[in-house]
Amino acid sequence: MIRFNQFSLARGTKPLFDNTTFTLNPGEKAGLVGANGAGKSTLFAVLLGELHADGGDFSIPPTWQIAHVAQETPAADKTALAYTLDGDAALRAIEARIAAASAAHDGAAEAEAHAAFADADGYTAPARAEALLLGLGFTLEQTREPVSSFSGGWRMRLNLAQALMCRSDLLLLDEPTNHLDLDAIVWLEDWLHRYPGTLIVISHDREFLDSVCNVTLHLEQQQIKRYGGNYSQFEVLRAQQIALQQSAYEKQQRTVAHLQSYINRFKAQATKARQAQSRVKALEKMELIAPAHAASPFTFEFRTPDSAPNPMMVMEDVRCGYHAEDGAEIPIVERVMLSIQNGQRIGLLGANGQGKSTLIKTLAGTLAPLGGHVREGKGLRIGYFAQHQLETLRADDTPLQHLARLAPDTREQELRDFLGSFNFSGDMATSKIAPFSGGEKARLALALIIWQKPNLLLLDEPTNHLDLETRHALTMALAQFEGTLILVSHDRHLLRATTDQFMLVAKHRLQEFDGDLDDYRDWLLQHAAEQRAALKAGNAPTGGEAGVGGADSGVNRKEQRRLEAESRQKLAHLKKPLQNRISKIEKEMEGLNAEKATLDAFVADPASYEPAQKSKLTEAIRRQADVNARLETLEAEWLETHEELEQIG
Repeated sequence: MIRFNQFSLARGTKPLFDNTTFTLNPGEKAGLVGANGAGKSTLFAVLLGELHADGGDFSIPPTWQIAHVAQETPAADKTALAYTLDGDAALRAIEARIAAASAAHDGAAEAEAHAAFADADGYTAPARAEALLLGLGFTLEQTREPVSSFSGGWRMRLNLAQALMCRSDLLLLDEPTNHLDLDAIVWLEDWLHRYPGTLIVISHDREFLDSVCNVTLHLEQQQIKRYGGNYSQFEVLRAQQIALQQSAYEKQQRTVAHLQSYINRFKAQATKARQAQSRVKALEKMELIAPAHAASPFTFEFRTPDSAPNPMMVMEDVRCGYHAEDGAEIPIVERVMLSIQNGQRIGLLGANGQGKSTLIKTLAGTLAPLGGHVREGKGLRIGYFAQHQLETLRADDTPLQHLARLAPDTREQELRDFLGSFNFSGDMATSKIAPFSGGEKARLALALIIWQKPNLLLLDEPTNHLDLETRHALTMALAQFEGTLILVSHDRHLLRATTDQFMLVAKHRLQEFDGDLDDYRDWLLQHAAEQRAALKAGNAPTGGEAGVGGADSGVNRKEQRRLEAESRQKLAHLKKPLQNRISKIEKEMEGLNAEKATLDAFVADPASYEPAQKSKLTEAIRRQADVNARLETLEAEWLETHEELEQIG
């Protein structure tokens, strides 16, 4: 068990934790959330033993092995596979024992070390490391390439693979989805569901937190508060607590005002002086409840476009790609046939490297097509947020200077007012952006796009540097945007809330994806399972070789029909318990959803916050959390059972 008891810690003059207490049980998976600068990374440093308490104490089982993702990757010559295997330190230690015993010609010690190697699953380790790398998006060829050949983002994936390879009791992940595409995120979620140890993860991806975590640790006002449930459940519980706290505060203020009024009226009258004095003491002793403090959420909105051409853009047999240094064409996405209609809201799906960004750049006009025709509608105005948009900002310029370049004839006060709506007010509007955080620069880049009143938004991973609050603001703004949207993002909450159709970029083609993000997740998991099966099969005979059911199998038609009938009967026998389980789960979910609707209506009713309803409301909130948690479990069971059913055929 991880236990913090009256824990206090300051960094310099800034107190981050003040007498905070919480526990985390073995096997729990916790999401660590809070505003930037609240102390999330500091808490990780404490868990890793890099920082120590100023007051109180913290304990963790001394035998626990802790795994975390390294922030630096040495430019080593060793292969990606060998680097990943380094994560299993115990196995590497046994390998060192084998080498030492062999060099010393100590047969007994070498035999003992080989036995330990087998007990530690050493012979399957390369295959397990390979599976980790493939799941995180590496190709089989890349697993054999040296670490030094990979770029920064891919090195972070290597560090993640190394952390997952570690035989850990506690796994610490700090923004693990930042360098992953949606395919790798889905794989990572599936891996973490099966991880048996304790997990603490910092993330701004709410859907990832919802999928992986069953506990939420919230950092606010130098305290860490534990909530049962995932991030969405935490949001509901916290909102309800704020409402209750605000109600109690307002009631108390009425009592304070009444007491103060009595004191003011009667303290000068001798006959009432004693009663007035008793009320003064009551007022002094009363423990004032702090007013519910919820920081004003950052919000913004898109300006209404001046025109709305229809169609916005038409692509006919377009080839998207690049030219090599020698002038040779490198096609990435071919034969693109696309007519973008006014008001469409398209989410682009596909693994990294398939060509989503290349297609977006071609649409934006920053990359010329290799062939085909692109026709733009009259009055088209594109707003393009590139994956590396922040690099286009000038570090030595201020937000005001950036905006003034776009609108040289606009009054400075109007520009300041607009920047203020994006939280660049006062001195911040005239400060150089070099020291700005990634989130602040991303917010400025969005502001510059919005100023131009685009009617076609092309957004390529716009949330990479945004915190949860700003992501929420962007989601709300995009949901109300009156123009046309094409979005590439690994943030599924953003995709679900702002797009209504999906297109898939795969195998050098752009095609409609007939389904939602849950269907896409199932498709990815099935594809990953097929890849794993193919790897395990290794050099198994291909369908072209003679075998059971082959052209030369010698099985006559009558015998074949008998075998097929037996196979169908066997399948039906295997399917029946799974189908019964699905029916049972669906029946329980139906009852829980009905109860949830009743509870939600009661909690949302302002009358439920009257003093007379306090105990009933508290019980409703508790039951609501239980129902949500049970529904979450049932939905996971339902998906798993369906996957088992599909695997049977």
